Amino acid sequence: MIGSCIFYKFSLIYRVERLIERCENDMVNLFKQALGEGWDITPAGGLTGNAYVAQRNNERLFLKRNSSPFLAVLSAEGLVPKLIWTKRMENGDVITAQDWLEGNKLRPWEMQDERVAHLLRKIHQSSELLHMLMRLGISPITPDESFKKLLNEVYESKLHLKYLDVQRALNYLEQLLPKTRGHKQVVCHCDLNHNNLMMTHDGLLYLIDWDNATIADPITDFGMVLNKYIPQQHWEKWLASYGVIKDKSLIERMYWYLILDALSYMTWHTHRHEEHKVNERLLELRSLNEEVRFTILN
Repeated sequence: MIGSCIFYKFSLIYRVERLIERCENDMVNLFKQALGEGWDITPAGGLTGNAYVAQRNNERLFLKRNSSPFLAVLSAEGLVPKLIWTKRMENGDVITAQDWLEGNKLRPWEMQDERVAHLLRKIHQSSELLHMLMRLGISPITPDESFKKLLNEVYESKLHLKYLDVQRALNYLEQLLPKTRGHKQVVCHCDLNHNNLMMTHDGLLYLIDWDNATIADPITDFGMVLNKYIPQQHWEKWLASYGVIKDKSLIERMYWYLILDALSYMTWHTHRHEEHKVNERLLELRSLNEEVRFTILN
């Protein structure tokens, strides 16, 4: 019986590997149709499997299948590497090619650089980005809508019955909800980790991977940066580089969104039966609860 299970496991792995290989071959052939002869095409990594690198002699391009039309505006605003061309294929797929720039992802401590704050301010102040997202059918997300959606997810997963910290977090969200209303909503990247920021060898900073972009309170972006990367004694200076003043109202909103985010991830990992990830988020939530308790409500 054990032998049969092991055989089935490796058979399944083999079939998955072959399926991935066929998908990669199909993608390479698609990109070769778009580019013509003479290009070497290799996967660029990432979760979607839609990104590839093409090279011919000294020329290199970053290729992607079915990027959002949002990419053109991001390129025009200088927020991502330059968009070179867009081609629609016979099967309906859209291929985009961008400049391949030599550089490195930011290391965690480099997120403290004021250039990160300046880049976020440029994004959040861009009316062109906002208009394009709205044209694509993305509507602003209000805090009340987000809270209602989260409540449904938590109740469905019954996390509030299992963890006291979840109950406390929901109480804090309800208590601080009025503080989040009435604030200007802008285009937010919503996945601001250091791996999504690239510094070129020429000193240009780009923010990549815009798949989660939405319209929301800008603190959903810079609050994540503050909490994860900036020591608290430097918050005021970093926020000044961004262009806002650190006050109690700002901190209340920041922790509201951080708790909302942590709970959302807890419910997501719960549905995927990823207990270790649930426990990681629970520890994060416990820390956020303590910050709210002693920093804001004390």
